[in-house]
Amino acid sequence: MTSTVQTAVIGVTGYAGAELARLLLRHPRLRSASPVFAGRIDEKDIAHGGVPLAGIHPALADSTGSGDLKLQPFSWELLAERGVDVLFLATPHEQSRQWVPEALARGLRVIDLSGAWRLNDAANRAIYAFENEGSAQADATQAQAVYGMPELHRKQIARAHLVANPGCYATSIVLALKPLVAAGLVDLNCGIVCDAKSGVSGAGKAPTAKTHFMYAADNLSAYSVFTHRHTGELLEQIGVDAADITFTPHLLPIPRGILSTIYVRFKEPQTRGSIEQVYSKFFAASPMVRLYKDTLPQIQYSVRTSYADIGFELSHDGRRAVIVSCLDNLLKGASSQAVQNLNVMQGWGEAEGLE
Repeated sequence: MTSTVQTAVIGVTGYAGAELARLLLRHPRLRSASPVFAGRIDEKDIAHGGVPLAGIHPALADSTGSGDLKLQPFSWELLAERGVDVLFLATPHEQSRQWVPEALARGLRVIDLSGAWRLNDAANRAIYAFENEGSAQADATQAQAVYGMPELHRKQIARAHLVANPGCYATSIVLALKPLVAAGLVDLNCGIVCDAKSGVSGAGKAPTAKTHFMYAADNLSAYSVFTHRHTGELLEQIGVDAADITFTPHLLPIPRGILSTIYVRFKEPQTRGSIEQVYSKFFAASPMVRLYKDTLPQIQYSVRTSYADIGFELSHDGRRAVIVSCLDNLLKGASSQAVQNLNVMQGWGEAEGLE
């Protein structure tokens, strides 16, 4: 356990990067050591020592001078000079595949927000088509990676040098399903259906034909049916086969937030009390999960918070349940989960800087 740590963020220009910067700048344990922000910048900005953070994200300007911190040109030498201990990568998957092995070799602990190291099974990783797939270096790096969901892997994260932050959809669905599947209650022969919907920010900052206003507004569309990159995370973390689960993501015409509606059948009839007991026991030490008893979660309750919200309704015969899971895709689905992992790695309170 250490009292403070020097962090660095690569990829602060994106939506998740902005939220990560905000959380780290306001973290009570990091007040004496502002994060180092680094990345690719224009030649004209290098001459001025970098780009002020407030010039990238004006909302980060505050009375403490946080907005005056600068995005500097990335180099390993910069990180060494600044004494960086923990490196956050909010970078594209391929960039993380290149940089993580080097970071580990230099003794840095890494929290990677991309999908580069989340999947242990090569068959599941195939959807990314990584250029270095199967290389000795990639295999050795993958062997060090811990899936960064503290509710499932808290002990391993505490010792890890490489934490692979989960995907946003995966976080919503895994947290809702894992307790019931692990308890042996779910009849997998009947299949699980996961109907998930996300705000437009889940697609990233770069605009596309399907994320600009004229397409997304007043619309609701399914996409990546049977082919979404987060499917492999569901299989590996819940412990089911591809034939056991159907996951369909949808694009909501809202900026942020995820609502997953999940349909399961049980092997034996359950009572509301028995299901609540399973969830309560599983998440007893998990401060960033809120269990709803009297109502179902909604996006408006979880958006701009660091919580995952879970609730359910049980059929009259006790054999079926509809589970609703909500979170903010930029926070618990990305940046606040990364900070939660930092807290675990440093031996701090898991919810510090997040509530």
